[in-house]
Amino acid sequence: MGIHSINHGRGHWRAILALAGAAFGAWAGSAPARAQTFPAHPVRIVVPFAAGGAVDSVARIIGDPLAARLGQPVIVENKPGNHANIGTHEVVRAQPDGYTMLLGANGLATNPWLDKNLPFDPLKDLMPVARVGYAPLVLVVDAESPYRTLKQLLQAAHDRQGKMNYGSSGVGGSGHLAVEMLKRTAGIQAMHIGYKGGVPALTDLIGGRLDFMMVNPLEAAPRVAAGNIRALAVASKQRIATLPDVPTFDEAGVPGFEATVWWGFLVPARTPAAAIDTLSRNLLAVLKDQKVQQRLAGVGAIVDPQPPAGFGKFLETETRRWGEVIKSAGITSN
Repeated sequence: MGIHSINHGRGHWRAILALAGAAFGAWAGSAPARAQTFPAHPVRIVVPFAAGGAVDSVARIIGDPLAARLGQPVIVENKPGNHANIGTHEVVRAQPDGYTMLLGANGLATNPWLDKNLPFDPLKDLMPVARVGYAPLVLVVDAESPYRTLKQLLQAAHDRQGKMNYGSSGVGGSGHLAVEMLKRTAGIQAMHIGYKGGVPALTDLIGGRLDFMMVNPLEAAPRVAAGNIRALAVASKQRIATLPDVPTFDEAGVPGFEATVWWGFLVPARTPAAAIDTLSRNLLAVLKDQKVQQRLAGVGAIVDPQPPAGFGKFLETETRRWGEVIKSAGITSN
């Protein structure tokens, strides 16, 4: 079983009147059990981002082994747009039967604060299935930048009194909000320049038109290896496999600062508990597989799975945490 599209037809048993009564009764008694077995047809994972990004990569790494465990194909569908709200809304409106899952990310916690007209509430309209893990954001500068350490960058930000700038993939994105939190933590000022995507922002960083950015490891690692940018610090408690020589913020002089992108699976509200349990158990088993963990580490992800209850509490905490940052900075979406 794999990640693909498939037209899956189900055969139907025909009652044979000539069967003996006992045999027919045994067949009839077992048929409902078979009909209720979940999953009985392909499961869909909606990724509310474009193909090729970090969230899409995570979905496709998990999809194949999940399909093998469920005994049904797992289909990954990309539904990008409107800060991940288009794909998320599609899952909210989907039939609550367990066959449509969302691979959500930070926007589940931040978008309700950024968009007061959001047509759904992630905490009420979605149910957590399993958290996958996270990837710490990385503070990067141009390879020709005069700042070689985080302390040098922060000192310059203090000295230049708001004249430094930083870029992000867009207003309210993880890179934007992480720097806003850093400004509060370190007591610095810097002007935000939002772009329509991470690539044009990184292009301007490399071109010397931006002073710094915070990006995910999938964006940072290959450009660091190519010598295009320099990574100054990783926003987590531990270093990461794709950038082993880059210190954490703790090591670089800003203790306790953490900012990550994270991922988790959710389903529409009112999905049966039995379906959620089946999906959660199999997802958590997949995430224990060392090969899966190695592949996720290759895109900068740290596997840190949580069952539904733990993931639900995490989502509530993240929603409160980033709500404080957004309100304090007066940020609204475009």
